[in-house]
This record gives sequence, structure tokens and C-alpha cells, in this order.
Amino acid sequence: MRFPKSSRSLRQLSTHVLAIALGVLLTVSTLQVLPSQAEPAPTGIAGDTSQLIAQRQSPATAAIGSTSFVTAAVNRVGTAVVRIDTERTITRRVDPFFEDPFFRRFFGEGLPQQMPSEQLRGLGSGFIIDKSGLVMTNAHVVDKADKVTVRLKDGRTFEGKVQGIDEVTDLAVVKINAGNDLPVAPLGSSSNVQVGDWAIAVGNPLGFDNTVTLGIVSTLKRSSAQVGISDKRLDFIQTDAAINPGNSGGPLLNGQGEVIGINTAIRPDAMGIGFAIPIDKAKAIAAQLQRDGKVAHPYLGVQMLTLTPDLAKQNNTDPNSPIQIPEINGVFVMRVVPNSPAASAGIRRGDVILQVDGKAITSAEQLQNVVEDSRLGQVLQVKVQRGNQTQQLSVRTAELQNAS
Repeated sequence: MRFPKSSRSLRQLSTHVLAIALGVLLTVSTLQVLPSQAEPAPTGIAGDTSQLIAQRQSPATAAIGSTSFVTAAVNRVGTAVVRIDTERTITRRVDPFFEDPFFRRFFGEGLPQQMPSEQLRGLGSGFIIDKSGLVMTNAHVVDKADKVTVRLKDGRTFEGKVQGIDEVTDLAVVKINAGNDLPVAPLGSSSNVQVGDWAIAVGNPLGFDNTVTLGIVSTLKRSSAQVGISDKRLDFIQTDAAINPGNSGGPLLNGQGEVIGINTAIRPDAMGIGFAIPIDKAKAIAAQLQRDGKVAHPYLGVQMLTLTPDLAKQNNTDPNSPIQIPEINGVFVMRVVPNSPAASAGIRRGDVILQVDGKAITSAEQLQNVVEDSRLGQVLQVKVQRGNQTQQLSVRTAELQNAS
């Protein structure tokens, strides 16, 4: 009785063992047939995540960590960047007090009529824009200089001849005679520049030759009035690349090594902010300077202020205010230059300019740009508000004689 029962138990056990064995075999065969569905395990020491961190590195970190694009940009333009040294001789007259006849009778006639001459030296940067030896720089670098010396990166020096200066846009063109095989800086387009783009400044700041600084474009179309130089007509590229005295006239590059602006150190109090003249503007001015030696700028002859309703209201609620101003948007005329086109047309102090040729004017910068884009001698139809009345005046533009 017991033997048959044992036989059945052995048969059941054998069946279970056989089923388990078949299951193991099927599992192993499945893994061998479908290896592509299984991801390989990471190799290396457990806990070593350096490879994963490198794979997940952000593009910004990679760009900052690699200076190859800066090196390539500088190498592309570096040999075309020059140093400009200037000399100017000035002679100071003796104080008029010493020329008084009574003083001379008392001390004698042996006093000098003038002081010894004095040499003023300046330093700036520039870059070659043509193989014939045309160099672009800032006007304030070479203005009133008696001698201009241009030094190339390879150490060669040449006497420079100023071909033209435009104080209004702070641009100048200098010519050197160094053959026809000079390196030329590739000019880009400032119209393609965007806030956040790389900005590379090259020049000779503070006398440290061949210096490169890196930053970004922090804003565009920063007007000269906002910067604090109302005698200029410019919309600057603003950058946080370091720009110091000596950088003036040097190129501001994009990440591809193309010139997008001309650095100008005009704010000694600026900390971490620099300004550059857009290269599109500079190219147009340089062509005129090379051809004519100067640039004719039309003007109206008014000192102006952007007017808003809030600003006018603040004035009108002040009991000490000498005039009441219309609480509107426009350009407030603070002063009319005598014998100017505006004076001849009848524009008065206190007028608010509302339109020019039917186009609404809401800021002083906008009015300045409209006038700058007009032709010399062009008649502009200017709508002004004077008190409670509006008037239409015809103003014929004339040439601005100097920046002041």
C-alpha cells in the first residue's frame, strides 16, 4: 500500500523539477534571442558619475568652458587691430595780468609774452578696413592731433594722415602708406546683433597693447542722450565687455570674429558698461569721410526734452513753475538757437512738437533721428502746440557746423 503512494510522490516531484528546468531554459533562451531589448549596465567604478555629468553639461557651460571660439575670433581680426599714438603741441599765453603796462613798468619788460610749448600725448585703437591702409577709429582719438602714429601688431609703425573727422558721430578715417597687402578686419552687420550675443572687445586699454575682453551685448539702441552726450547723434550697442581709455576706436566683435561695432570709452564713471558705435552706421560715415573728408548733418536748432503727461503735470502742479505745459506726449522745446532754422521758422521756447511731416513725434530721440535722416535744405512740416492752439510751421533744415 505504501509503495504505490511513494511512486506517485516521486512522479509528482519529477514533474515539478522538469517544469522548473524548462522555465529556466526558456528564460535564458529569451535573453539570448532578444539582446537589443536589454540596456547594458554602466561600466566603471560604482559611484563614478563624472561621465554622466559631462554628458549632461549645458551648452552655456560648454561655451564658457571652451575658449576656442574667442581664440578663433581674435585670430581672425587681431592682426588688423592697430595702436594709434597722437601728439599735439599747445602754447599757453601768459596771464593777461602780467601784460598790464603798470605791472611791466614795475617788474620790467623782460617778462615772456607766452609760456613754453607743451606736448600732449594721446593713445587709442583702430582697425584696418582696406588693404590700401585705411584705418577706422574714433574722432576724439585723432582730433586736433599734430602727429598721428599707427603701430601694427607686428611692430611696424607708420605715420598716419587723417582723411576725415566727424565729431557728431565720433568717427574718423586715417590713411597709412604700408603697401597693399595689409590685414583687413572682416566687417559684419550690426542689424543682426541681438541682446545676449557674445561681444569681444579688442584694443589697447590704458596702454596695455593687444588686450582682449569678453562679455555680451547687454542692450541695443542706447541713445547718446541717455548716455549723457547730447552733442552726438548715435544709438550705441551697450556691452559688459570691459572698455577703458585706450580701447577707443578698437573693434567690438561677434562670436564669429566679425566687427559689429567701434568701441568708445566715453563714460569714465561707467562700471562694467561699455558702448560701441554700430558698424552699419560707421561704414556709411567712413565712405563719406573718405570721399569728402567730412559729413554734412542737417539740424533744426532746438534744445529739447521728451514730454509726457506725467512730466507736464508735475510741472503744472509746482507753484513756482514759470509756465504751464500741455499735458500731452511730444517734444518740449527748451531753447531755440538764435539764427537757426527753427528760429527762422517761428518755433518758440515752450512749444511742444507733435508731428513732423504728418508722423507723430513722442520722444527727443525720435525727432533727432527724423532730422538726421532728412536732406540738407529739405522743408519739414512741423506741427506744434503753443498753449491751447496748434500751429503748422515749415522748417528748412541747414547744415550743422560743429558738434557744439
